[in-house]
Amino acid sequence: MKLYGIRNCDTVKKARKWLDEQGVDYQFHDFKKDGLTREQLSHWETAVGWETLLNKRGTTWRKLPDEVRDTISAQSAHQIMLENPSIIKRPVVERGDDVTVGFNADDWAAWLS
Repeated sequence: MKLYGIRNCDTVKKARKWLDEQGVDYQFHDFKKDGLTREQLSHWETAVGWETLLNKRGTTWRKLPDEVRDTISAQSAHQIMLENPSIIKRPVVERGDDVTVGFNADDWAAWLS
């Protein structure tokens, strides 16, 4: 299992704490520090959709020019996420072929059982 996110993100901290408390073995990848490949992002977009990955509630989204936000598409979203990984909703977790985005303890408990 691999958990992707940003080390200082509160949701990522909650998710990592929860996984530790459950005794779940995982690898952590800080995509802001360690980077994110075009291939990795494409895999997530195929698995969950670019709309799910793009965090429209965060400050990175709000800082984008209106014309970029108003004309967002799969192609432009892909490039924006590569250039600004902090705009990706966190955490992203890969477990085998499964990919999930965000953290909800009840959903994760069911997903991991």
